[in-house]
Amino acid sequence: MNTAKRKWVPYFFLSPYLLFYVVLGLIPIVFSFYVSLTNWDGISGKTFVGLSNYKFLFNPDSYFFQSVGNTLLFIAMTLPLQIIFGLAIASLLYSQFVKWKAFFQLINFLPYIVTPVAVGLMFNLLFDWQAGFVNKVLLHFGLIEEGIYWLGDPVYARMIIVLMLFWKGFGYTMIFFLAGLANIPKDLNEAAQVDGASGFRSFWSITLPLLKPVMTFIIITGIIGGFQLLEEPMLLLGGSGMGSSSAVIGGPERCCLTTVWNMYDTAYGSTTRYGLGAAIAYGLCVIIAIFSFIGVRLQRGDQE
Repeated sequence: MNTAKRKWVPYFFLSPYLLFYVVLGLIPIVFSFYVSLTNWDGISGKTFVGLSNYKFLFNPDSYFFQSVGNTLLFIAMTLPLQIIFGLAIASLLYSQFVKWKAFFQLINFLPYIVTPVAVGLMFNLLFDWQAGFVNKVLLHFGLIEEGIYWLGDPVYARMIIVLMLFWKGFGYTMIFFLAGLANIPKDLNEAAQVDGASGFRSFWSITLPLLKPVMTFIIITGIIGGFQLLEEPMLLLGGSGMGSSSAVIGGPERCCLTTVWNMYDTAYGSTTRYGLGAAIAYGLCVIIAIFSFIGVRLQRGDQE
């Protein structure tokens, strides 16, 4: 085989992937960008409107920035809790004082593999104001006189979303911290003990700095994953607990309307405005790209 033919061999083996990527990835991306420049309900013809959909994102009626703010609020309230509890549980399980480590690792990781639909429905049943388990327990012990309308109050609704995301996600962070702890040389902690350092001092001065790359990875992936939040709040606040289809999209005062939920409802829900929905998707893409860029810079700084 001559040199010219040999250069085409890698591209020949890559061609199936490239073909599927172009058909299922690149073409839909380009088409959705074109749709974002039009007014289209999915049935009638498209009307080219230029950047009007992107300008409308700054209009309060688009709820774009409100949904971004809600999403950031959930990330800011949930991610630190997941990191703190995940690190604490991972440290306990990695220590020599805990038995049945594999069992407790499985128990803590199980919520993460539960489907988002099941999680949303489960919390909906727990916090239903008429037949929910939480209200029944509080009424049984006389802590409240009547059932609390958990999902009808913005503060309570946000608290339940945070609780739900924390319960589902801390096992995920625990697994990464366990992997990070396993990679720390034991000689460092043993040398610190010989020098008289306490367990807390060794953890603060040795373990925690060496876990910084793992923590950076968890923060970046947690932020990116948080911006994709959809199923859990939609199932929680769109189910029987909120009174079916008459409920406001996003919960009371749209306090739990996430960015992806706003895009889904705009494109496929109450308005079927495909162009505006595509513009919201590209706005979200820009936000995720900014956080990804920051994450790359932070990881590069750690490596240097």
